[in-house]
Amino acid sequence: MSDTTGASYAAAGVDIEAGDRAVELMKEWVKKTQRPEVLGGLGGFAGLFDASALKKYDRPLLASATDGVGTKVDIARQLGVYDTIGHDLVAMVMDDIVVCGAEPLFMTDYICVGKVHPERVAAIVKGIAEGCVLAGCALVGGETAEHPGLLGEDDFDVAGAGTGVVEADRLLGPDRIREGDAVVAMAASGLHSNGYSLVRHVLLNEAGLALDAHVDELGRTLGEELLEPTKIYSLDCLALMRTTEVHAFSHVTGGGLAANLARVIPDGLHASVDRSTWTPAPVFDLVGRTGKVERLELEKTLNMGVGMIAVVPRESADVALATLADRGVDAWVAGEITARGDHATGATMTGDYAR
Repeated sequence: MSDTTGASYAAAGVDIEAGDRAVELMKEWVKKTQRPEVLGGLGGFAGLFDASALKKYDRPLLASATDGVGTKVDIARQLGVYDTIGHDLVAMVMDDIVVCGAEPLFMTDYICVGKVHPERVAAIVKGIAEGCVLAGCALVGGETAEHPGLLGEDDFDVAGAGTGVVEADRLLGPDRIREGDAVVAMAASGLHSNGYSLVRHVLLNEAGLALDAHVDELGRTLGEELLEPTKIYSLDCLALMRTTEVHAFSHVTGGGLAANLARVIPDGLHASVDRSTWTPAPVFDLVGRTGKVERLELEKTLNMGVGMIAVVPRESADVALATLADRGVDAWVAGEITARGDHATGATMTGDYAR
């Protein structure tokens, strides 16, 4: 009988015990996201959500979305900071869901790593859990996958999917928008989670800037700026719907402000956004100036300082601004809805940014 040791999962690079430890470390954070509708705990094959909670709706519509955070994860990896990227993930998923007026209910995550470092995985989940609290949703489960040989030991990626609910007759979208409506902009917290392939190419690869270098115009290190968590607007948008009439929201992500706003503008109408109503944060100028990136290219790639748009009746604009101010959200009237006329697209930017 041979005593030669055969192949094993561990020898192939997958550490089941490390995965189990990661689950134990993340449980306390997941528990903080629980809503009364959630049944069971972490560790089952599926997360359970009591759908009888939807009986209060006359005609509940479920809204779902899935997303990741792109190459921003590489900044987190280089800096060894793992507890903020989860905020970005929740924002990317749940702020898409709230656009139609839906209340976020629950979320699941997928974390893929080259090697399971339990404390790192737990830190990522901590950020996701904190983000779920900010969005008002539960984190009901997820998956951590170890891919040795495919990813380096320190490499990782994150993705997530979420579900929300909205009453059918409160569904927001293009059919509600009217000529004369106000376009209310909500300030971004920074770059958010889009355009990092351009940002990394310009600032790190071409300019050779160091992530730990202090940048005077930013008032902090480059790495701290690039890892600023994406603002989560879900509860702010729901509060807006409770206090005044809202016709549509637009989450400003990949493609920039005009392209995302155009997605909710109906045929025959046009959204005009005046750049002079705000000043983009210094990081946007840093990217543009350093890489000699044309303004149109910046606006097609980055949010330029606006993370969410609300389209409201003109007479509701003051109430909307007051509601957002009470919640600590910097917001302003950035434009209006007009007849399309000669405009070929649903939304355009006019004027120059304020300085």
